[in-house]
Amino acid sequence: MNTTDLKEKNFEADIEQYLITEGGYIKGNQDTYDKDRAIDMPVLISFIEKTQPKQWKRYVTKYGDKAEKQLYRVFQDDVSRYGLIYVLRKGISDVGINIRFCYFAPASMLNDELVANYDANILTVTRQFAYSKLNKNTIDMVLSLNGIPVVALELKNQITGQNVENSKRQWCTDRDPKEPLFHFNNRILAYFGVDLYEVALATELKKEKTFFIPFNQGSNGAGEVGGAGNPEREDGGYVTAYLWEKVLRRDMLLSILQRYISRQEEEKLKIIIDKHGKEKEVTETSVKIIFPRYHQLDVVEKLVADTYFANVLQSRCKEEARYDMAADEKTKYYSLKKPHGNNYLIQHSAGSGKSNSIAWLTYRLAGLQNAEMKNMFNSVFVITDRRVLNKQLQSTILGFDHIDGQIETITDSDNSEKLARIINDDNTRIVITTLHRFPVIYKELTSRSGKRYAIIVDEAHSSQSGKSAEKLKAALADTDEALREYAEIEEIEAEELEKKKDALMEDLLAQGQHNNLYFYAFTATPKPKTLQTFGELAEEGENPEDNKYVAYHNYSMLQAIEEGFIKDVLKYYTTYDTTYEIAKRIESDPSYEETPATRAIKAFHDNHQHVIAQKTAIIVEKFREVTLNAMLGKAKAMVVCSSRAHAVRYFLEIKRYCQENNITDVNPMVAFSGTVSYEGVEYTETKLNSADGRNISDAKLPLYFASDLYNMLVVADKYQTGFDEPLLHTMFVDKKLKDVKAVQTLSRLNRWQKDKKDTYVLDFCNKPEDIKKSFEPFYKGTELIKPVDVNYVYTFRKDIQMFQLWTEGDEQKFYDLLQNISKQKNRLGALSNAFKSTVDRYGELDEEKQFEVRSKIKNFIRFYSYMAQIARTYDKELYKAYVYADYLYRLLPKNAKERIDLNKQIMLVNSKISEGETVSIKLGDGKAIKGENPKAGKPKNDKEDLLSRIIDKVNIMYHGQFSEADRVIVESIYDKMVTTAKKKLTKQANNTDEKQFEESIFPQIFDEVARGCYVEQMDSFAKLFENSDFYRNVMTQMARVMYENYKKKEDE
Repeated sequence: MNTTDLKEKNFEADIEQYLITEGGYIKGNQDTYDKDRAIDMPVLISFIEKTQPKQWKRYVTKYGDKAEKQLYRVFQDDVSRYGLIYVLRKGISDVGINIRFCYFAPASMLNDELVANYDANILTVTRQFAYSKLNKNTIDMVLSLNGIPVVALELKNQITGQNVENSKRQWCTDRDPKEPLFHFNNRILAYFGVDLYEVALATELKKEKTFFIPFNQGSNGAGEVGGAGNPEREDGGYVTAYLWEKVLRRDMLLSILQRYISRQEEEKLKIIIDKHGKEKEVTETSVKIIFPRYHQLDVVEKLVADTYFANVLQSRCKEEARYDMAADEKTKYYSLKKPHGNNYLIQHSAGSGKSNSIAWLTYRLAGLQNAEMKNMFNSVFVITDRRVLNKQLQSTILGFDHIDGQIETITDSDNSEKLARIINDDNTRIVITTLHRFPVIYKELTSRSGKRYAIIVDEAHSSQSGKSAEKLKAALADTDEALREYAEIEEIEAEELEKKKDALMEDLLAQGQHNNLYFYAFTATPKPKTLQTFGELAEEGENPEDNKYVAYHNYSMLQAIEEGFIKDVLKYYTTYDTTYEIAKRIESDPSYEETPATRAIKAFHDNHQHVIAQKTAIIVEKFREVTLNAMLGKAKAMVVCSSRAHAVRYFLEIKRYCQENNITDVNPMVAFSGTVSYEGVEYTETKLNSADGRNISDAKLPLYFASDLYNMLVVADKYQTGFDEPLLHTMFVDKKLKDVKAVQTLSRLNRWQKDKKDTYVLDFCNKPEDIKKSFEPFYKGTELIKPVDVNYVYTFRKDIQMFQLWTEGDEQKFYDLLQNISKQKNRLGALSNAFKSTVDRYGELDEEKQFEVRSKIKNFIRFYSYMAQIARTYDKELYKAYVYADYLYRLLPKNAKERIDLNKQIMLVNSKISEGETVSIKLGDGKAIKGENPKAGKPKNDKEDLLSRIIDKVNIMYHGQFSEADRVIVESIYDKMVTTAKKKLTKQANNTDEKQFEESIFPQIFDEVARGCYVEQMDSFAKLFENSDFYRNVMTQMARVMYENYKKKEDE
C-alpha cells in the first residue's frame, strides 16, 4: 500500500470531496478573503445582489462607491453589539434599508421567491485556511456561509500518530483568540477537532481554558443504548463521517444556524462577602454559545420527522420521505410501534442537556406545518415544575428566527383562569405551565373540535399517571372521533348521540388516546407506567402481558458518565456497619406484635442520643478529611436523614460537636418542611438557619448554601430531587433508599463542575448490592416486561362487590348528586351524607376485612385512573363505580394501630459503628422492570411474642449485621430453638463456659434445627447451607445471645 494515501491531507480531501459533490458546497477562494475583516466581501455582495437586488440598488445609490465599506461597518457594529447568530437571523437595517446576510428554509416551499433565496445561499469549503496577517498558520478546513466563516475543523489521523486530543491542544495553544476570526460570536461559531474515530466541539476559544465536549453518536449510534464513542460503519467508511455527511451538509448546517445554535445568557444570584466583611447579593452573568450535541440534534430531528409523517397523507410522505424510510415502512412503523397513539418517550440521563432539547423541540413543533402548509399544532404545551426551564425556554426560543404568536408562562402568581383564557383564545403558540392547573380549568374550556396540541412533559416519571394527567387530556382532547366510535358501538347516528351528550359521556369520551394530542415525555428514570403509556412496543407477545416496551430515544447514564457530563456517584462508596445490643429496663415481660415492636426498637436505637453523637462525629471528621480538601476547598456535602425530627437532631448535634471541639470550618444548614418539636422547643427550617443572625427564608436557602458561608446541608425529604448544586461533592446517608428514590437522591452529586474530580458517599443504612440493584435499570436503557393488565379494574370491582357495602344504585345516586352539587348550599354535608350508610357498613367489618376492602378499593381507583390514560371503554357503570370509590376511599377510617413506644421499657447496652470498605459499585445491564399487577393485600398476621424474645432477635440481627432479607432465616431458627430446645440449652448454658457452649454444645443443636427448617422451606433456607460464612455468622451470634439469656435465667 502507498502510505502517502494515509496522510492527513487525504482525510481533508475526502471530506472536501463529499461536501462539494453531495453536501451542497462549492470550493472556497482564499484570494478574496479579507484577513483584517475576517470575511469574504465579494462572495457576500454576490449573495446580496442576487437575493436582494432592489435593496442593494438603493444602498449603492445612497452610499455610492462606499457602499461595501458602509455595509461592512454596519454589519460589524451589529455583530459586535448583538453577536453573529443574531445578525444571521435578523439581518441589519441602515437608513430604512433592510439587508439579510443569509436566507433560511421557508416554512412553506410554495413560495418560489423564498425558495429561490434559500437556494442562493453560498456555502464554501476551504482547505488550509490562512487567516492571519501575523503568521502563516492555517486551519485544516473552514466552512463559510455567504463569505462569513462559521465552522472550523482541525483534522488528525491516528495512522500518522495523532488523534482528537492533538487537535484540541492545537486549538488551545496555536490559535490566538484575539484574531478577528476567533472573537466570540463574531465569526467562527463551532470549532471541531476530528480524528478517524472521534469528534470534539468547542464554541469559544479561550486558550488553555477552551472547553471541549464530545460530539460523538454513542457507541451503538445516536438514540441507542450504549456508552461513549462511535459505532463501526457497516459500509466501511469513516466512523466520523456523520459529522460532514449529516451535521455539516448544507441543509442541516443552515437548519442548525436557524433553529438550534443559541447565545444563552445565564444570570446567577450569589452571596459574597465584600472587603468590609459585609454580605451582599450580586448578580453574576455568564454568556455562552450552545451548539446542539449530536444526540440532541438526532432526537429533535427524528421527533419532528416522525410527527410529520404520522399526520400527512401517504402520497405526501412518498414525496418528502426523510431518513431514507419509505412511506409504507412508516405506516408499518406506526401500526407496530405505537400501541398507545402519538406518544414518544425520551429517556435522557442527567447531563444530556434535556432543557435545551426540550427548548429546541418546543420551537420546532410550534412552527411545524402539515401537508397543507398549515400549522400542525394550535399550541405547544410544556408541562414542567422547573423555574429554570421556564426561563431557559423563553430566552432560547425568543433568540430564534421569528415565530408567529407568543410564549406564555403560567407562573405561581397567576390564577388558573389565565390558562383557560389562553386555551380558549387559541392564539398562543407556546404555553409553559404545571400539570396541577388542569383539574381546575378543564370544565371551563370551549370546544377543542378540530384542534391539535403538542404536549412536552418534563420529568414524566413523576407526573403522568394521576388525576391531573386525566384532566389535562379532558381539557385538550378533541372527542369528535371518540364520539363517532361510540356511536358505532351504540349503532346510532353521531349527530343524535351529540344531542344526548351529558357530563358522564364527556368524561368517558375524554379517556384513552386521542389523535389530536401528541405527547413527548422526557425522563431519566421511567417507571413501569411511564414506559407502558409512552414507550415503544419493542416486542409483541402472543398476549398483551408478554409485550416489551422501551423508550423511543436513549441517552444513557453510562454514556453521560463516560463522556464526562456527569460524575459517577458510585465510584467511591463507603458503608458503615452498626452493631448494637438492647436490654429490658423493666422487670415484667409484656407481649407485643413482632413487626411493630422490632421497628420501635430499631427507631429507639437510631434516635438514641449516643448513636446520633457517634454518627455526627463520623460525619464531621470525614467531612473535614475528604470534603474540605476537594474541589480546591469549594466542595459541599449533604446529610440525608430518615425524618424531619432526625434532621433537626443531626443539625443541632453537628453544631454542638463543632462548638465543643472548636471546629470552625464546618458550617451546616438544614432543610425540612413544617414544624418539628424536640425537647419542648418548636423548630422550623427558617428558625434554625437564621440562628446566626441572618434571616434566611426557605426560598433563599439554595442561594446561601451556594455561597462560601455554608458547606453542609442536612435534609429530610427536601432537595433530594431536582436540586442542582454543582459544588455538592459528598453525601452522608442515614436513610433507607430504594429504586428511583435512591437514583434521584444520590444523583444530587453528579453535576459537573470544574475541579470536581470525583464524588464520595458514606452510607450508614444501605448495602452496595441494594444501591446497585436500584441504579442498574436506569444505567443503560430501561425495558418494561410484564406490562399492566388493565382488566384488573374489573377484577377489583367484582371483589369489592362481594362485600356488599353499596349498590350500583348508590353509585348512580351519588353521580347524579355530583352533577348538581354546585346548586347545593351545604356541599360538604351533602357529599359526606351520601356515604354515611356505606361507611357504617364498613365499620361493622372485622379488622382483617376492613384492611382487605381498603386495599381493593385503592387498587381499583389506581388501576382505573391508569387504564383511562391508555384505553377508552365507554363503560358508564364502571366509571360511576370509580367516581363513587374515589370519594368513598377518602372517608373510610384507617385502621391505624397505636404506635408502640418502648423508650421507657428498653435501654441501649452498647452500640458500635465501624467503617466498612470503600467500594466502586460497578453497574451492569440490569434486569427489565416489571409492571404492577398486584392483588389486594391482606394485613400481616403478625404474631405476638414476649419483649425479651423480640429483643433477642434484634440483638442477633444487629450483632451479626444481617440484611432484612436474612431476617426470616434468623427469626425462624430462633423461634424453633426456643420451642424445641430451650430446656437443653438452659441446662448446657449453666454447666459450661461461654466458649465451650459456643464451640462444642450449640453447633449440634443449631444444625439439627436449621436442617429441619431447610426441609420445610428449601427456597427460604437455601442461603444458609450455600454460604458457609453466613451459616457460621448466624450460629455464632445466636449462640452468644442464647448463652447470655439462659445463663441469667438459671441464676435467677
